[in-house]
Amino acid sequence: MSKYNLDYLDELEAEAIHILREVAGQFEKPALLFSGGKDSITLVRLAEKAFRPGKFPFPLVHIDTGHNFEETITYRDEMVQRLGEKLIVGSVQESIDQGKVVEQTGKNASRNALQTVTLLDTIALHGFDACIGGARRDEEKARAKERIFSVRDEFGQWDPKRQRPELWNIYNGRIHKGENVRVFPISNWTELDVWNYIKRENIGLPSIYFAHYRDVITRNGQLMAASPFLNMDEEDIIEHKKVRFRTVGDMSCTAAVESDADQIDIIIEEISASKISERGARMDDKVSEAAMEDRKKGGYF
Repeated sequence: MSKYNLDYLDELEAEAIHILREVAGQFEKPALLFSGGKDSITLVRLAEKAFRPGKFPFPLVHIDTGHNFEETITYRDEMVQRLGEKLIVGSVQESIDQGKVVEQTGKNASRNALQTVTLLDTIALHGFDACIGGARRDEEKARAKERIFSVRDEFGQWDPKRQRPELWNIYNGRIHKGENVRVFPISNWTELDVWNYIKRENIGLPSIYFAHYRDVITRNGQLMAASPFLNMDEEDIIEHKKVRFRTVGDMSCTAAVESDADQIDIIIEEISASKISERGARMDDKVSEAAMEDRKKGGYF
């Protein structure tokens, strides 16, 4: 009998598709969290492979800080129109207007941390019992601790000591009333895996992932896109540089890197030589040594 061998990307794809189908089979009201970043875009492609020609068994959910890159929002709207799938938007601005969160002040103020309340309210409003996300273990040490099926309590909190064993690709989605599960189908992928998959599948991305000229300022040693969402003063000097973004988040906390990589092959070469995780360009991860873990314990994705 001939042996059937899969390319490593085929193996990662097959695992992710299996996880997505497990979510569809085990939960009543799942959702796919969509940020407009490369990882959630990859999840959408995997969902197409898992469920087409049928409709997705879950809506796409975007938690909108109101401080997003314009290119990302444009991509999101065009993608949703092409897919014909349902999009639900949770607004951080509405959470601020309702007095549920207080906007940060000061030079390094960001809305990124405020997303947690909006996310938990959106989950409660729509009764989602599982939320699929594009987090990967190689991004950050707190994410490396988390299982593929990660149970959150009735307050949306994550307890790293309550992790469930996941043996032989068996995932336990049993939860009590009020709890929900965060699911990470590409948890075992690396940044390089994602880019190689994007190349293989010929997936379009927002233009900010590719090198382009943009007005930036240097803050805390990082290049930040000059925008009305940054609290700028006379110390901030605007420069016009060729940059790209390795990760996409709120404009007030996502830094760029200087780069000439304007094509996928060049980006792959650049990442292969990098010794810094893509989350190294996220200012919100630098608040403290345990910044990400603290946010996850509070309900952050």
